[in-house]
Amino acid sequence: MRLPASDAPWRRRLLMAVAILGAQYSSGAQAPAVVAKRPVIESAARLLPLSEQIAVREGWLVRRHELLLPMMRRHGVGMWIVVNEEFHDDPLTQHVAPPRPYTGNRDIFVFVDGGGEGLKKYAITGYIEENLARFFEAPSGEPLPAAATLKALYDRWKPGTIALGAGGSRGQTRSLGEDSHRFISEAMGPEAVARFIPAAPLVIEYLDTRLPEEREHYRAAVAVTEEIVRRALSPQVVVPGRTTVGDVRRALYDMLWAAGVRTWFQPDLRVQRASEENATSRGFLAVARESVVIQPGDLVHIDFGITYMGFDTDWQKMAYVLKPGETTAPAGLQAALRNTNTLQDALMLRHARPGLTGGAVFSATMAEMKERGIEAMIYSHPLGTHGHALGASIDFRSAQRATAATQAPTLRPGSYMSIELNTATPVPEWGGKKVFVMMEDCAYLTPEGYRFFLPRQEAFYLIPGEGSRTRD
Repeated sequence: MRLPASDAPWRRRLLMAVAILGAQYSSGAQAPAVVAKRPVIESAARLLPLSEQIAVREGWLVRRHELLLPMMRRHGVGMWIVVNEEFHDDPLTQHVAPPRPYTGNRDIFVFVDGGGEGLKKYAITGYIEENLARFFEAPSGEPLPAAATLKALYDRWKPGTIALGAGGSRGQTRSLGEDSHRFISEAMGPEAVARFIPAAPLVIEYLDTRLPEEREHYRAAVAVTEEIVRRALSPQVVVPGRTTVGDVRRALYDMLWAAGVRTWFQPDLRVQRASEENATSRGFLAVARESVVIQPGDLVHIDFGITYMGFDTDWQKMAYVLKPGETTAPAGLQAALRNTNTLQDALMLRHARPGLTGGAVFSATMAEMKERGIEAMIYSHPLGTHGHALGASIDFRSAQRATAATQAPTLRPGSYMSIELNTATPVPEWGGKKVFVMMEDCAYLTPEGYRFFLPRQEAFYLIPGEGSRTRD
């Protein structure tokens, strides 16, 4: 490429860069990696283009608004206010308003129990455009500043209670910032402030209520999640003795990009070896360092999830790296995996039912594991609109809470759950060392218990090492 004389500064920079690279190569430094070909995630072909995603989700929003008034009345809410701050989005906004960007400094969505007039919905924004106008009305009369509009709505409806995103125990229920709280308080006045209540119970039911028509779209998201993880735990990504944990994590990011989706948390890997003690963190198997090189004989675990259509998935799977001469994982490791499958069956099929508390399901499942002599941990959590969603959890924390028996939330029919758990099993081939088989699958609740969106893992993914081969 020839540069004109006017580009002399750029010419100097280019020549300097070439000189530096030449010096690196002559000193034996490794050349820059060639840009990899974009991986093909076949299941991503089932995902909708963004415009269609928005259209489908707006159809769901109509249904959600139809369900909202009965929820408000069940929780004694006369008015519910959601505030979205520019560059500090409320986690509820995309689920109470059309799923589009909101950059109007401070956008306020107000839902009112209008008695005989039904649910009244108002958008207090810098301007009302047609997509918002399909779902919300602007307060009537001459446009007023936001503060005056809030006061006018309060004076018109005089709600007995006003629910705000403050005072909750989770991010989705305590999302109202101090400045927004002060703004609402000053706008509406002391009489209204005395009627403020936490919106948490309403928010939990609203976000934990799934629509039947959402299920197949969520299944498509799970299929993409599964394909990415299966590919990451395969010879397409892992070359034993060369590939590091960091290499696999970067491959996961590239596959997210290829599929046209994003993730809601950093993908993690864990590696167990017969020759090394397992490091732990907060009572769990610790995440492996990025510099760890994956070797034959390793048991590799991935924790991963994607975001699509306003949903999050959460997924954990495991692979065994074959040693020379091996065609499958050692029998002791396979037995350890079966123990985790047994734990899944107990929780999902024998003990979980709509209407039960998470603590009750946890306690019954752990009692069965004790009878069977299986060392188990359960830390399952709600899933759906957020990866760590709201609703009843099935874990050791839910069973230990003082209110677990009487006031804890119960399992809601149709809701989604991350079935996250593990078992620890002594493995003879590893000198009796305990091996953790950690699994996480997306499931939905039916009257007969939970059902997986996709079949669970019943055999380790196998990664061939040098001198090994997988069975056909």
